[in-house]
Amino acid sequence: MLRVLAVDDEKPALEELLYLLRSDPRVRSAEGATDATEALRRISRALDAGPDGDDAIDVVFLDIHMAGLTGLDVAKLLAGFARPPLIVFVTAHEGFAVQAFDLKAVDYVLKPVRRERLAEAVRRVSDLAVPVRESLQALPATVPAQTAPAVTGATAPGGMAEQIPVELGGVTRFVAIDDIAYVEAQGDYARLHTAEGSHLVRIPLSTLEERWASRGFVRIHRSHLVALGRIDELRLDAGTTTVRVGDAELAVSRRHARQLRELLMRHARG
Repeated sequence: MLRVLAVDDEKPALEELLYLLRSDPRVRSAEGATDATEALRRISRALDAGPDGDDAIDVVFLDIHMAGLTGLDVAKLLAGFARPPLIVFVTAHEGFAVQAFDLKAVDYVLKPVRRERLAEAVRRVSDLAVPVRESLQALPATVPAQTAPAVTGATAPGGMAEQIPVELGGVTRFVAIDDIAYVEAQGDYARLHTAEGSHLVRIPLSTLEERWASRGFVRIHRSHLVALGRIDELRLDAGTTTVRVGDAELAVSRRHARQLRELLMRHARG
């Protein structure tokens, strides 16, 4: 379960966020801080205590516009630590999303915060935090966490389909690349979506794009890589392009829309 620190200099907004977080069964504890200085002091104490300490923090839900240091400033400072907590930005401003994800944010939640949207952010964090915490506990004290190997694709023996290993609760499973419908970027991680569910791997979307281009995966957005043969429908509506992949509807950025249409036409012609 998650240990959370929420940071917002507007007290009503902070209290509402804490209320929603504490009502989520995946959250063990949620404490608040009303400015960046207090937040950094608590985070520093948590890092000194280690992942099993009483003051440990798994994730910081961080406002961007605050008096003094901004949330982006806090994230930049945390990036200098060897094992910083995960970050979710919670803000009323849409214009900082690119900077937020450049700083390895797990998610970017807009105010006013909806319970369902916050629950999705907690799910993403939970999927990341639990495996990371377990891997840190398993590492010898002399081995830094960043030396753990990244996940890569592998060809199984005996002519089986190419697979990619995924870790879940200390158990390694193998997912066939042909079963993956689309991939979603989550910082330095990628979430693989299949008909049975989703799996998180520690590898950037750009790396998968390069490796899987020959397998029919195409970039449709900075956040999504899609298996061309899994696209069920292409929609054009008032200048906006989307694709339907199973039950998911994914946005196509303008820079990728024309290329995608051409690829789909070629694919349809065989």
